[in-house]
This record gives sequence, C-alpha cells and structure tokens, in this order.
Amino acid sequence: MLTPASSKIRSIVASRRRARPRAAVGLINRGIGLPFMWLPWAFAADATMRASTGAKRYRGLLELGSKFLISYLIGSLMGSMIIGGLKGGVDIREQGSGNAGGTNALRTQGFVFALGVIAVDIGKGVVGAGLIPGLELPFVPTDPEISRIWLTLSCAAATVIGHVWPIYYRFRGGKGAATLVGTLIILGPKLILPMLLMWAWVLVMSGYVGLSTMTSAIALPIWLAATQLPEQEPLFIYCVVMAVFIVYCHRSNIRRMRNGTEHRNNRLMLFRRKGKASNDDGP
Repeated sequence: MLTPASSKIRSIVASRRRARPRAAVGLINRGIGLPFMWLPWAFAADATMRASTGAKRYRGLLELGSKFLISYLIGSLMGSMIIGGLKGGVDIREQGSGNAGGTNALRTQGFVFALGVIAVDIGKGVVGAGLIPGLELPFVPTDPEISRIWLTLSCAAATVIGHVWPIYYRFRGGKGAATLVGTLIILGPKLILPMLLMWAWVLVMSGYVGLSTMTSAIALPIWLAATQLPEQEPLFIYCVVMAVFIVYCHRSNIRRMRNGTEHRNNRLMLFRRKGKASNDDGP
C-alpha cells in the first residue's frame, strides 16, 4: 500500500521523465543541440569533399601523365632512323661517332640526309610543345586546375627526353639540341636568334660543335635572367633544366676536350688550326 509520501515521490519522478523530451526539444530549438544534430552531415560533407579532391587530383595526374607519355613517344621518333629507313635501312649509330644526331648524319651521309634528320628532330619538338598540351584525349578529362604553362613545359621536356632516350631504338638517341630548338620555337621564339648567334660564334672561334651546343644552351637562361625575369620565370626554369640536361648529354665531348682528342672543324674557324680525327658530336 502506498503512503502519501511515496505517492508524491512517484508523481514527481514521472513528471520529470515526461519533461525530458520537451527539454531536449527546447535545447535544440534554442540552438544548444544544433552542433550535435549536424555532426553526421558534417562528416558526410567532409568525406564528399575529400572524394572530390581525390577525383580532381586523379584527373590532373591522368591528363599530365598521358600527355607527358605521348610527348615522350613522339620524341622517341628519331629523325636519323626514319630518314635512314627511307634510304634503305641506314643506321648512322653504327657509323662515325655513333651518335644519332644531325652532326653525325652530316658527316656520314651528307647535307641532304642531315637536313632531313634535323627537320624531323626540330619538328617533333614543335609538336610536343605546341600540339600535345592542348590535345583533347578520349577518356582523359581536361583538368582546368592544372597550369597550362607547366603542362606545356612538361610536354616539351618529355619530347627532348624521348629524343635522347628513344624507347623504339633501345634508348640510343641523340643529344637533344635540335629537339630543344623545336620546343623553343613554341615556348620562346625570340630566344632562337640569340641561341643561334651564340652557337655560331663559339663554333667559328673554337671549331667544336659540341662546345657550341653546350654554350648556347647555357646562354639561354642567362639571357632570360637578364632580360625577361620575373615575367618569364617558368620558361627560365625550363631553360635551366634543359641546359643542365644538354651538358650532361655532352659529357663525352667534355671528356675528349679535356684529353685533347676532340675534333675541330677547321674549315669553320676564323683562326684555323690543325685538328685530329673527327669525333665531334652535336645535336
């Protein structure tokens, strides 16, 4: 049997239990419970944003990687091997200095053959830097967040790399100079004349084609730093990287010059000297 006191206590407890939902609703209505209500939606939104960021990164890497690879494959199309194939399977890598560039082509096959080689090597640089970056590829979405400038520079560099290490010809290619000129026709046409003037000046003074190529490549970023920085900073960085790469590719020429065995093209020198057997490599 319930006493009046216990009955009163039970009624108080029951009233408090009924008041809890109303109190919770009151807290929510006053904004106190809103942060807890929005937690699931906040986590869902964060997951969505992370997935969206991952998808954007995937699209960017897919476009960059695909166009870099295509540019490299185009760079791997060696002018000397193409022209040599048209001439009956001539491989100038087995002749002269063993280099697949224009200088060895001129020395071993003559002017017309060398002209065709240089035209192909320059042309693929133009295609790699001028056509591939803006190419719309099937199943590869264009990412507007990727810098078009750096994408173009990446494709240009890939074309030069392909010329030096062509996948189609067991990675035995040229030394990158002619293809670099092709990329600069697109990236910085105003650099072509200073580069050629420097190349010709060093050639007539020293007689070394390899030294002329290295010097003209090194002169490019110096010229840019003196005349077009900071506006042309991406192009400046590209030219610095390419200058280092060109010098690296001519390390055998540097070794022969140190040993005194590098050939001098005496006919092109202003002050002629007697030279040794031909062993010079250029583009």
